[in-house]
Amino acid sequence: MIPVTLAACSLVWSVAASATEPSRTPTPLTPSAAPLQGSTENDCPELLSHAIRPLMGPQASPLCDAHAGKVLLVVNTASKCGFTPQFESLETLHTRYGQQGFEVLGFPSDDFRQELESEEAVAEFCELNYGVSFPMFQKVHVTAGNAHPLYRDLAAATGTYPSWNFNKYLIDRNGKVVGHYGSAVLPTGRQLVSDIEALL
Repeated sequence: MIPVTLAACSLVWSVAASATEPSRTPTPLTPSAAPLQGSTENDCPELLSHAIRPLMGPQASPLCDAHAGKVLLVVNTASKCGFTPQFESLETLHTRYGQQGFEVLGFPSDDFRQELESEEAVAEFCELNYGVSFPMFQKVHVTAGNAHPLYRDLAAATGTYPSWNFNKYLIDRNGKVVGHYGSAVLPTGRQLVSDIEALL
């Protein structure tokens, strides 16, 4: 496959940016108190009990298996969106706070008609253009009516489904959703960074 360069995507981003949702005030919730010290089948938080397949992976497993007890930022991603450059700052967050128990989890979605067709193409795009090292999962639906169960739970906890690509849900170490941030909220912006640091 021919690598997709940032220059080649710039025209797509400029067109897509004109159709993006307006900036939205983040909606922080109340974090839980004591962090989990690992997980078993019995103490896995309900939100993390969903079995989801890694991008291009052969088998689904509960999110608890690898991500319980961590602060998580769940993001619905797309490769041809005006907000696609946020991959860079999401990777920055993931590497900056990884040693403290933080992870970004990416969920590609074509609900807004801006994702590449195959999971292989998505994986190649993310690696070649942004050096993404944080976990990426199977393509999912994220909008009301057809959402993956994980996103139904996220919406139930926050009162909102993603209305565009790169919505962000912050989850504490107990698997509780503590905040939702719209597409225009920068991953490395002051508000989100402050909220992440408060949970670490």
